[in-house]
Amino acid sequence: MVILGIDPGLANTGWGIIEERAGEVRCRAYGCIQTSAGSDLPVRLRHIADDLTAVVERYRPQEAAIESIYFGANARSAIPTAHARGAALVAVSLAGVEVGEYTPMQIKQAVVGTGAADKGQVIFMVRNLLHLDHDPRPDHAADALACAVCHAHLRRTGVLSGGTYVQKRGNGYS
Repeated sequence: MVILGIDPGLANTGWGIIEERAGEVRCRAYGCIQTSAGSDLPVRLRHIADDLTAVVERYRPQEAAIESIYFGANARSAIPTAHARGAALVAVSLAGVEVGEYTPMQIKQAVVGTGAADKGQVIFMVRNLLHLDHDPRPDHAADALACAVCHAHLRRTGVLSGGTYVQKRGNGYS
């Protein structure tokens, strides 16, 4: 199973491709889509959608995982992230890829074992879980890989226990 993980952001959208076979997860590729703050919003969103479409066409993931938006203390800063997340969802949805959505806490819990993990702990565990010989950089790509690993783990747990742990909406976003 090939899984695309996405860490949405207007300036930086991280993506990561992992492959799961017989309970083992391996990294196939990762990167970060950067947009210029000087560009108009529609141009930036098109750039994100186009680049993610190219990633989907190249690696052909069967499923995708995307981080949900964390509003925290400043909901205003979440709006640009929401725009980027929407562009990412359109790109994978148009390709017919099912999407699981996860909170930052769920991702940290699945990868590190605690929802209170810091970025360094997430990067360390992503490196180890995916058998990498280096830290995945930038952080946005590492977060996207963590999201994909979370999806793989929760998907497998859901399949093994018969539960439903993944929020899938496929092409039917409402």
